[in-house]
Amino acid sequence: MAVARLKMKRPEQAVILCGGLGTRLRPHTDHLPKPMIPCNGKPFLWYLLQQMEEQEIKRFVLLTGYLAEKIKEYFKDGSEWGWQIQYSQGPADWDTGKRIWEAKEKIDDRFLLLYSDNFVSFPLEKVLALHEQNKKPLTFMVAPKKPGNIALNEIGVVQKYDNDRHDTELNYVDIGYMIVEKERTLKSFETPECSFSSILRKMASQQQISAWIQNDTYHSISDPERWKKTEEYLKPKKILLIDRDGVINKKAPKGEYINKWGDFEWIPETREAMKQLARKGFKFIVISNQAGVARGMIDPKELELVHRHMKADLKKDGIEILDIYVCPHHWDEGCFCRKPNPGMLFQASHEHLFRLDKTLFIGDDPRDCQTAERAGCGSIFVGNTTEIQYLSNEELPLSSSFTLLDAVDKILKY
Repeated sequence: MAVARLKMKRPEQAVILCGGLGTRLRPHTDHLPKPMIPCNGKPFLWYLLQQMEEQEIKRFVLLTGYLAEKIKEYFKDGSEWGWQIQYSQGPADWDTGKRIWEAKEKIDDRFLLLYSDNFVSFPLEKVLALHEQNKKPLTFMVAPKKPGNIALNEIGVVQKYDNDRHDTELNYVDIGYMIVEKERTLKSFETPECSFSSILRKMASQQQISAWIQNDTYHSISDPERWKKTEEYLKPKKILLIDRDGVINKKAPKGEYINKWGDFEWIPETREAMKQLARKGFKFIVISNQAGVARGMIDPKELELVHRHMKADLKKDGIEILDIYVCPHHWDEGCFCRKPNPGMLFQASHEHLFRLDKTLFIGDDPRDCQTAERAGCGSIFVGNTTEIQYLSNEELPLSSSFTLLDAVDKILKY
């Protein structure tokens, strides 16, 4: 896999559509363009550019329109942050397709195209792999949504794109973050004046678009309610995701389960590590498979009691458990929440508004590392390191040690 990735030409430039009026954000956008809406003291657009820098992309073309001077006054040429910013400015009433067309001389042959009001984790390498596999002129990220505006086939090729959302087969919505082949995409422009939505509709009808499904919740500043939620999501947070059995407490014998509080036995090194991390401001979310519920070997009420006692006991040491997520399903049920599937991590991120790509998941099973990789977060492995030898390079943990106490310094430096 690593060799294949070396052959892929990574985009080195991001082009961002920044020209809209932001009417749903009025009166906030009466004197401020939508991309400059403040989030925690910085413009929303700054977070997008910073996210691109984390993907080693530092060259940008901002397609500006409404109140363009406000964007240019703040970002200038980008050198303050080590970026290279160019501008392509046009009247506020230009359609999105027109903005792209007019900027074509400044745009690389392969580039990223982003909307300036959406934010979500962006696994560039995974999206790029699909782009290379399907060999389409354009690949974007989509999120599950009903009603949506997109229908896909089984290999991720868009079959239909319709912003009217009348078709019951439209189960996804595009969220941007596109890899674009410039010349092949420009061929779909019927006129330079067209909207980008009409271009996407035409390309979809010709099966020229690939879509990578992002199951993590995307966030937007498109209206005041979403803006405030996005602002909270973008705040830095000290949250650690942590497995239970084998990490916090000793595991039951193989084939058995911890089914009452009297069977719960702490792992002392983990508890001490959690105390040290809590003193540094960290809070915890527990992520646990409990197939014993489906197998009739764990009473859900007893499980809830175990967790109530666990939280209360940890609180005595100043350790705060924000939440506990449990998959009670049998391993044969194929549910999206059972690790190594990442459903519980996505749910936790959605409900507690934290960035998975800035978060670590601590586990003692190779499946925990696989879960983290699928969710887009880093992992810390504790236990017998011979168990993780079969993992792919992408699934390997950031750190591995026999106990969590040994990993505290590495977590603090992350």
